[in-house]
Amino acid sequence: MKTIQDCFGHTVRLTDERLAHILEHPEMREMEAEIERVLTTPQTVRRSRSDDTVRLFYEFYAETIVGGKWLCVVVKYLNDDAFIVTAYLTDKPKTGDTLWPIN
Repeated sequence: MKTIQDCFGHTVRLTDERLAHILEHPEMREMEAEIERVLTTPQTVRRSRSDDTVRLFYEFYAETIVGGKWLCVVVKYLNDDAFIVTAYLTDKPKTGDTLWPIN
């Protein structure tokens, strides 16, 4: 298990099981190091519209094996815990309240 400090100063867990699940997807195999980078220095962070305890961390990558895509790292925050649920490549960030950058 790895722990990462996000841009808000929270400690986020990335379990071996979650990392293995993420890396099962061929387009994500080369993105392992980027998951940590997106949590520490994201381009934008949005609150999930469907779950108030979930934050979506985004960074755009012009060159991935599937073309220009946004890397989204999904983190769930509980009272005394925060952990990565999944990470994936997408065409655009989902709508929701923007939490980062802080204005």
